[in-house]
Amino acid sequence: QVDLVESGGGWVQAGGSLRLSCSAYLPTTFSLNDMGWYRQAPEKQRELVAVVSKGGYARYADSVKDRFTISRDNGGNTVYLQMNSLKPEDTAVYFCNAQAEKIATKIIFGDSRYERGYWGRGTQVTVSS
Repeated sequence: QVDLVESGGGWVQAGGSLRLSCSAYLPTTFSLNDMGWYRQAPEKQRELVAVVSKGGYARYADSVKDRFTISRDNGGNTVYLQMNSLKPEDTAVYFCNAQAEKIATKIIFGDSRYERGYWGRGTQVTVSS
């Protein structure tokens, strides 16, 4: 199994910054692919915030472009989300997501057909106006 441990949420005034971290703990028989952040505001559906591939390619929701930056450490097991110029509408529970697969199935089949997603428990981000 893959465990994701998030940290860094909290309260901040509009215009401020926060940095979220998520570390993945997984068996040596697994490998990580994309890692990312999603968020869910009250009474809204969970939505993508940003995703970064194993190779460092990042993509963002339009609502956070130019304000948020996603990155991964050199080992690839920790993902960060630097959030600047925060707005009240960024208030939500932020969830870390990791796509992982067994190394053996990747070798056997040559693709990621058995990749699955794992979720952290979430961390609250509150931005006051």
